Amino acid sequence: MSSADLEAAFPNLKSCGYRITSPENSRYNCIAWAAGRDDRWWWPDPSPFSYWPEEKRELSLAAFIRVFSSFGYEVCETPQHEEGFEEVAIFAENALPTHMARQLASGEWTSKCGRLEDMCHTLDGFAQSDYGEVALIMKRRIGECSSG
Repeated sequence: MSSADLEAAFPNLKSCGYRITSPENSRYNCIAWAAGRDDRWWWPDPSPFSYWPEEKRELSLAAFIRVFSSFGYEVCETPQHEEGFEEVAIFAENALPTHMARQLASGEWTSKCGRLEDMCHTLDGFAQSDYGEVALIMKRRIGECSSG
């Protein structure tokens, strides 16, 4: 997808700043990327083509919290970078999860837009888009638990 297409889909990206960090790839999505994985598509739907780390597949913030809690994350108050911790942000629209991003050691955020590219960005870059808003932030100590 071109930069112009990305900026049309996510109007705040251009003003907030972003950079593409990988080519398009349909093998994995933002949820897998937030969990540190790039080997399969994660989503809690009943499709045999989607992976979900729980037997119960439910599209809810509670389900996403349960899954990421099982990796050592806990809900926290702020997206501010904290030395020794890694964070994930869950975006939601009408209380339903839509997207996730992961904070890098640099304090930047990284995410993947569906089948498109990975990118580094600010959390505000996706605000006022189809992804909704950041619903919550979770953090864990770096090295505390391995991902999915």
